[in-house]
Amino acid sequence: MTYPESLRWMYAKLPMYHRVGAQAFKKDLSNTQALAQYLGNPHNQFKSIHVAGTNGKGSTSHMLASVLQEAGYKVGLYTSPHLKDFRERIKINGGCISKRNVSSFITKNQSFLEKQGLSFFEMTVGLAFHYFAKSKVDITVIEVGLGGRLDSTNIIIPELSIITNIGYDHMNMLGNTLPEIAFEKAGIIKKGIPVVIGEKQEETTAVFEKIAKSLQAPISFASDSQFSLPPYELKGNYQVHNVKTVLSALNILHQKGWNCTQEAIEKGLMHTVSNTGLQGRWQKLGENPLIICDTAHNKDGLKYTMQQIKEQSFEHLHIVLGVVNDKDLDSVLPLFPISATYYFCQPKIPRALDKEILQKKAAEFGLKGQTYSSVNRALAKAKKLALPNDFIYIGGSTFVVAEVV
Repeated sequence: MTYPESLRWMYAKLPMYHRVGAQAFKKDLSNTQALAQYLGNPHNQFKSIHVAGTNGKGSTSHMLASVLQEAGYKVGLYTSPHLKDFRERIKINGGCISKRNVSSFITKNQSFLEKQGLSFFEMTVGLAFHYFAKSKVDITVIEVGLGGRLDSTNIIIPELSIITNIGYDHMNMLGNTLPEIAFEKAGIIKKGIPVVIGEKQEETTAVFEKIAKSLQAPISFASDSQFSLPPYELKGNYQVHNVKTVLSALNILHQKGWNCTQEAIEKGLMHTVSNTGLQGRWQKLGENPLIICDTAHNKDGLKYTMQQIKEQSFEHLHIVLGVVNDKDLDSVLPLFPISATYYFCQPKIPRALDKEILQKKAAEFGLKGQTYSSVNRALAKAKKLALPNDFIYIGGSTFVVAEVV
């Protein structure tokens, strides 16, 4: 099977969360465990760091991987979703898995994958773990796909677990309260394995402390730390929390024998994008007018980006906006400024919310603008109307950003 044929087969045959939503969410790890056993349990053949959280887990994972690379380690990085290319999900020292590795894995294991009824995400995790083991990486940074307790990545026993923060997202699968969501994320805490919580939150601290205590897992909160922050590359205001989390994690890794010098830390944080290929985090796409895109897509993430927009200097604000159909618009739309001109669109995935519905709902909150048949047409119109001193923001969904970076 060729690489394009392998991808088409994966996309067509198997449920994929970012395309179909909740129906792709599995309620146990039996499929992943069966695949791991079939592959010879590759996840037991490398060291790992496990990263969960509502927001910031992608940035945290990439920064950690970048620092470890600068320290001289061979680092595997597993993240999701991808923006442009499926292979972005599986990297070693910033280089994507080869097309040949993807196609050979699918071709060789196709009958088992089909017979077992594996989801897109389950087989991708299996592919990643198999590739990392075969490549003999020194350490991997594994980002949770959704939740934690039932996530396909949760078969690893890591060196360290990280939970960045807890916010309202995917409530239809993870729970309707912050303690309920925290319980799902805390599912990555393992017996005797240290856990770093990025942000200390009143509603969730007791949940994490109780579970960590029951598992005799040393727990620390990065937001309590007194680190002096070095310069770092990623520009979003929210990144200060992620940097603190990374520094806390590196402190624990140092105690466990992983050697990251101060120079490696500084270089890793300053070269995260070039070292790992991270995109879509307060990313500049143009100047005069300034054009910024960001993957923030829930209330907690958008709260930071909207505040950062307010801090910019511009004549008029243009917002290219699209969302997915399970987004809680009543909590998200009030965060957006009424004074902006909106360009409503929808990303090219089945889960996208229809642009007309988004426009109508946005109008209830005083947000006015026209609809466009694609993200790029919306952006083209914004560029046409914007003056040199204006500001164009593109966001609302990872999948909107994917179409412009």
